Amino acid sequence: MGWHEFPLVIFTVLAQCAVGAFILLGALMLTGRLEGASLRRLNRPMLIIWILMGVAFAASTLHLGSPLRAPNALLRLGSSWLSNEIFLGSLFFALGGLFWLLTLLDKVSPLLRKVLLSIAMLLGVAFMYATIHVYMIPTVPTWNTPFTPLGFFLTSVMGGALLAQLLLSLSGQGQRLLAQLLPWLGALAIVVALGTSVAHAMSLAGIQSAIQSAVDLVPHYQSLLIIRLALLATVLALWLFALRSMRHQPLVLCASFVLLLAAEMLGRNLFYNLHMTAGL
Repeated sequence: MGWHEFPLVIFTVLAQCAVGAFILLGALMLTGRLEGASLRRLNRPMLIIWILMGVAFAASTLHLGSPLRAPNALLRLGSSWLSNEIFLGSLFFALGGLFWLLTLLDKVSPLLRKVLLSIAMLLGVAFMYATIHVYMIPTVPTWNTPFTPLGFFLTSVMGGALLAQLLLSLSGQGQRLLAQLLPWLGALAIVVALGTSVAHAMSLAGIQSAIQSAVDLVPHYQSLLIIRLALLATVLALWLFALRSMRHQPLVLCASFVLLLAAEMLGRNLFYNLHMTAGL
C-alpha cells in the first residue's frame, strides 16, 4: 500500500474531525448552556480545533507540489468541487477562527457571537459537503458509491464527538450533559463504521474494469482493514472507560483521539489506494 496521497489523508481526516467538534460544541453554545465563565474556560482548549485546521490546510498545499500553487486551486470556483472545497474550507477557517478569537478576548456581543457561530457552522457543513463531492467521480467506480459520503460523515461524527468531549474535559466540564452523551453518539458512529467497512470491503468484489479488479488494488487489504477495525474497537472501549474515570479522563480521551486518528488515516489511505478508472 502506498502513502503517496498522505497529505490529502491528513487534510481530510483532520479537517473533518475539527469541523465535527466545532459544530457539536457550537450547538451547545447556541442552546445557551455554555456562557460566561464556562464559555471562557472552553475557549482556551478550543485552540486545538484551529491548530488541526491549520495543519490540515498546510498538508493540503503539499499535495500541490508547492504552496505557491495554492491560489490556482480557486481558479474554477463555482464550477469545480475542488475549488469550492478550498474556498468554503478557507471561509470556515477564517470565520470560525474569528469567532473563537473575539469570544476569547470578550470583544463581541452575545447576539453577534451567535450570528458568527451560526454562519461558521453552516460553512463547516458546506465545506464537508463540497469535500464529499470532490470524490464522487462517475469515472472512478471505487469512489462513486454511497460508502464515500457515509465514510466522510462518520469521520466527522466520531472524530468530532471525541474531540469535543476532550475539549470539554480539558476545560473542567467533562460532566456536562453533552459530554456524557457524546460517547454514546460516538459509539453509535463507531458501530456503524465497523459495519459499513465490512460491507464496503465485500462490495469491492463487484467492481472491476477491463484490465483490473478493485479487490486487487491494495495488497493485504483485508489485513489492513482488520487493523483499522481493531483500532476503532479499542477507541470505543477507552472512550466508554473514560466515563467512569473522571480523574484520568483527559489523558484517556487524548489517547483515544490519537488512536482514532490512526484508524481513520489508515482507512482514508486505503480509500485513496482504491482509486481506479472505468474502462481502459
